[in-house]
Amino acid sequence: MASQQDELKHRITTKSQQNEPQQTEQHTKSAHDNDSKTNKNINKSTRKQIAKRGLKSLTIALTIPLLLTLIDISLFGSSYQYVSMEKPFWFPRLWALHLACLGSSLLMGLSAWLVWAEGGFHRQPMAMLLYLSQLGLSLAWNPVVFKAGATRIGLVLCMALFGVLIACFRAFKNVNPIAGDLIKPCFGWAVLLSLANLKLVYH
Repeated sequence: MASQQDELKHRITTKSQQNEPQQTEQHTKSAHDNDSKTNKNINKSTRKQIAKRGLKSLTIALTIPLLLTLIDISLFGSSYQYVSMEKPFWFPRLWALHLACLGSSLLMGLSAWLVWAEGGFHRQPMAMLLYLSQLGLSLAWNPVVFKAGATRIGLVLCMALFGVLIACFRAFKNVNPIAGDLIKPCFGWAVLLSLANLKLVYH
């Protein structure tokens, strides 16, 4: 009788010891699954926050230069002399200059945002200075040429704008090739601006 009880206890102990690893494994698996779910939720939340910050910064990067350009055109963008003088059919009209100016402002803002997003302005502070210089020169042309009538100074501004655009193209392309490519159409706008300025000088 005693031997049967001992044998029964032995079986119960053995079975308990066999079940312990399985229980431990199930507990470990459950904890791992919970950690994975938590990490996924954290990553999803982090991605949403990054996306919101990126969208906000992009909106600011596009809105500020575009708004400044619109104000500049509204205040200084009219010119009776330019509208009334005789021009070839292929010569840029005043509305075309304004549209090109707005498009250039939009492209430059997007290009600058791409550089900023990759930390380019922190690594190359000169890139930010070049962008601001380009924006300042483009905003200065209307009041100098159309309002003040200083067409020769306007030519100097156009040449300076070309130089700054080339420098921006090189600096931005080193950070992000797409940002550099976005600047290329802006050279076309600078050409239109120079043609208009030359026509006013020799009118």
